[in-house]
Amino acid sequence: MNRLLSLLLAAGLWLTFAQPAQAFCYKEAGERYHIDPLLLRAISKVESRFNPGAINYNRDKKGRITSRDYGLMQINSTQLPKLRAMGVLNNEQDLLTKPCLNVMVGAWVLARHLQVCGVTWECLGSYNAGFADDNSARRMIYARKVYAEYLASR
Repeated sequence: MNRLLSLLLAAGLWLTFAQPAQAFCYKEAGERYHIDPLLLRAISKVESRFNPGAINYNRDKKGRITSRDYGLMQINSTQLPKLRAMGVLNNEQDLLTKPCLNVMVGAWVLARHLQVCGVTWECLGSYNAGFADDNSARRMIYARKVYAEYLASR
């Protein structure tokens, strides 16, 4: 019984220390890119359910893998060459083992999207569904999910 109590107390202490660190990551990324940290957290929850080790495989209509998404913010593999060239990371493992880096990169990606199409919910949806003309419905479905999480976190 004492061992179980010790484990539960240790888990509680871990959560106490882990949550502020996560909050700090979102806060720092939000400040750097002028994005509400709660919005970044909402995106992270929709994208990965806060799983820093999440990997998703994107496939074409024939089932072939076209790209991969990594970590909390599900950073797409198409971003990797640019991020390497900028010296931000060495490889995709950095996006899985450095959660704060993943959040910062996600904020950078979103900020770039907002510069392209403006600060709208549909533009936010491009974070997940891209810019293709025929993806408007997918962008709005995604934006509604993020908005619901955003409201729930306030």
